[in-house]
Amino acid sequence: MELRQLQYALQIAAERNFSRAAEKLHIAQPSLSQQLSKLEKELGVLLFQRNTSSVELTHAGAKFIEQAQIIIDAVELLRQEMSDISQLRTGRVVVGSMPITGAHLLPHVLPVFKLKYPEVEITLLEDSSMNLEKLTASGQTDLSLLSLPLEIPSLAYEVLGEERIDLAVPPEHWLASRNAKGIRTSLIELKDEPFIVLKEGQGFRKMTVELCQAAGFEPRIVFESNNMETVQSLVATGMGVTLVPHFIARAPRSEFVPVYLPLADPIPSRTLVVAYRRGRYLSKAAEAFMETFKSTVADLVEK
Repeated sequence: MELRQLQYALQIAAERNFSRAAEKLHIAQPSLSQQLSKLEKELGVLLFQRNTSSVELTHAGAKFIEQAQIIIDAVELLRQEMSDISQLRTGRVVVGSMPITGAHLLPHVLPVFKLKYPEVEITLLEDSSMNLEKLTASGQTDLSLLSLPLEIPSLAYEVLGEERIDLAVPPEHWLASRNAKGIRTSLIELKDEPFIVLKEGQGFRKMTVELCQAAGFEPRIVFESNNMETVQSLVATGMGVTLVPHFIARAPRSEFVPVYLPLADPIPSRTLVVAYRRGRYLSKAAEAFMETFKSTVADLVEK
């Protein structure tokens, strides 16, 4: 059974005449009759009672036309929905995000995207970078905001931009005065400092430890937290120092504000990416969100 046969039957039922139905369908009458006969043979029932003056539906034909109309309506609705999605009039994108990084980037990205594509639904899923990689690889997110390197090889990515890493110290710290003097601090100068860092499983904690190791020392970790805001507040109260992504460092905060210092060359940075499962089909809505993300973050990086 073919969709066109359903459409043919519907047109015959509407016209009650083969000639008029064929004309409306823009096909030859013999072809229409042939297709109807083929359909009736497949179904094993007579759909129309033919006579010299008119065409009448049989009992089976009435039931068939009722269901055929439902099917054709559903197909037309499906085509319209797919057209809406292809033209980005509607759609849904599941976006994974590292909580703190997302909190400082997504407020710039989401309003821009919603202004362009108001009918596209965005679902946000926040988790640690390690869990986000797993969720993205399993297809539970369409796209995820992460930073390199990625641990799971089945993930592909588009680069958003480079984000420099700053040093955060208490306001009374001996290094704090360098901010006004424009003196940059090298990481090795922090070898005897107490560090406050994120807990295991978060990508930036791993980056902090690796940067210290590359500078020639193991950081002396005195406190850990799941929340970068908590880490910064504890630094501000004098409990230690930490490294902070620049987007987070420059965000306004009302209290417990540490002093942020640029680090000396080679200035450490992290590469922010939008990751997705390699080989996964990305909808037009997902592609549009990725492009909006890239352009918006590129503007922020330049500021």
